[in-house]
Amino acid sequence: MALQAGIVGLPNVGKSTLFNAVSNSAKAQASNYRFCTIEPNIGQVNVPDERLNKLAELVQPQRILPTTIEFVDIAGLVKGASKGEGLGNKFLANIREVDAIVHVIRCFEDENILRDEGDINPVSDKEIIDTELQLKDLDSVEKKIQRTEKMLKTGDAKIKRAYEVLLRCQKHLSEGKNIRGMQLEGEDKEAIADIFLLTDKPVLYVANVDEAALLKGNKYADALVKAATEEGAGVIVMNNSIEAQITELETDEDKELFFAEYGLTEPGLNRLIRAAYQLLNLATYFTAGVQEVRAWTIHKGWKAPQAASVIHTDFEKGFIKAEVISYNDFIQYKSEAACRENGRLRIEGKEYVVQDGDVMHFRFNV
Repeated sequence: MALQAGIVGLPNVGKSTLFNAVSNSAKAQASNYRFCTIEPNIGQVNVPDERLNKLAELVQPQRILPTTIEFVDIAGLVKGASKGEGLGNKFLANIREVDAIVHVIRCFEDENILRDEGDINPVSDKEIIDTELQLKDLDSVEKKIQRTEKMLKTGDAKIKRAYEVLLRCQKHLSEGKNIRGMQLEGEDKEAIADIFLLTDKPVLYVANVDEAALLKGNKYADALVKAATEEGAGVIVMNNSIEAQITELETDEDKELFFAEYGLTEPGLNRLIRAAYQLLNLATYFTAGVQEVRAWTIHKGWKAPQAASVIHTDFEKGFIKAEVISYNDFIQYKSEAACRENGRLRIEGKEYVVQDGDVMHFRFNV
């Protein structure tokens, strides 16, 4: 399940530096000029999960396999991108392909780093990107309205409803609002599914601060938090350069010394990765055996056969039952056998909704 979070923002706000830090399989070029990144860089990232380590301590497997998500480093957008400025059409198309947006915003002053937008203003910077995405979405919606109008004469109720939803979206975007704020569901959501609206994607903001503001933030980060809260979005405050330095350290001892120097308990990247994972509405279940302890990614709300399919499609096709132990029970009783003896191993069928942290074993027949 290769779900992707796209890192976006204005030029020179620290996007590629963040990507370099967050990615464990690729390095993006980070330079002080506009459009340094043209083709999107993609990196697969392990999702930090202490539960996986604790299960491994009990099971002592041959290997430990975390779950992953992908981060995509997308070039800096500029004002006018929706009209093609700064290779805007290409960059917006890259955003269309990701599942969620990580929006990096500069929250520090440094006269040595180029900036075309005037004084540091995180809220204004956020609005520049919002506006470009809204304008592109408005164009997509209006084109579909034109197509749908031609089909209204068929009298099809579903087409009529879709048309009404599109008109609502048009009005919403024209007022400078993001589609995700409409919280469309069911058939209403289906009406716009085929046009992949940019502002319908969930968003997480990264306030890139200087070292002095790393622990407590600053006025710029505070302003961004306020604006994000008003739209129901989260903010991670971090220093992208420091995070990149942490990833270059080779030993745990060096990292612990670095954390102590800056007053950190863990890399900010861990918070970012976990937040992006949650933003994608994902959950994790585990398999635990002597060969491996492994984390598996599913969408929240998936039933047992769907969850089994991420291991192998045959598991879903021939699903019989699932043996389930809650994570807390496994930790308390310290083994599958002890959980079984104490009545903590449950047998669940096809309608069981898998819970985050379940330790599972599937029975199937093909």
